[in-house]
Amino acid sequence: MGFAEEHHQWLEYHKKRRTGERLDRLERGHGHGEQMFLERVWWPIFGNMDNLHPEYEVADWRGRPYFVDFVWKPGQVKVAIEVKGYGPHVQNTDRTRYRQELNRETYLQIAGYRVVAVPYDDLESSPELIISLLKALLTPCLLKNKDEGSRQFTSIERDILRIASRKNGFLRPVDVVKQLGINRRTARKYINFLCEKGKFKPVLEQGSNRVCRYELIHSFLDSEVW
Repeated sequence: MGFAEEHHQWLEYHKKRRTGERLDRLERGHGHGEQMFLERVWWPIFGNMDNLHPEYEVADWRGRPYFVDFVWKPGQVKVAIEVKGYGPHVQNTDRTRYRQELNRETYLQIAGYRVVAVPYDDLESSPELIISLLKALLTPCLLKNKDEGSRQFTSIERDILRIASRKNGFLRPVDVVKQLGINRRTARKYINFLCEKGKFKPVLEQGSNRVCRYELIHSFLDSEVW
């Protein structure tokens, strides 16, 4: 599934779960800059939008609602991401509003969020820089959940993932049979488990509904988890 289709489904998923001001804010606030961040930075890193929430409502230090462009919550990690343009955030003549924005960012960190400010201009001119910086920031955060991530896979499943990785991301049940010495039924069972866990997707034979192999769905932390 490509970015456009995935983004549409992800956005509709969140819209269906919101009403009132929270829905209105999502429809108004998820604009060009936010979509460009997803397409040019987030998608190349992760290839999905799992655990990512758009226009996420939090309370500020006064208890008033505040909407963050994105909040990413995998496990115990909480990352608040704001896409910031030069005009609204630097040339803002409303000093009270600007001061409150800075105080909100400080409060988010007190509340346990890692706060990331993404320059809009860099999304247009050098998204690869944002990708590099974001990977460096998020990798240590995710490694806090390394043991938890490892436990979601059995020993056989991790072996199968390693085999697929060595075969450039594509796997046939017969490859598992040969490498692990297990029977074909057992190999298919564990591959199906990994499909359910989002690590494989079936690839159909051209012009047929028959599955001929499985494609590994990569994560940039795969080597740390397996």
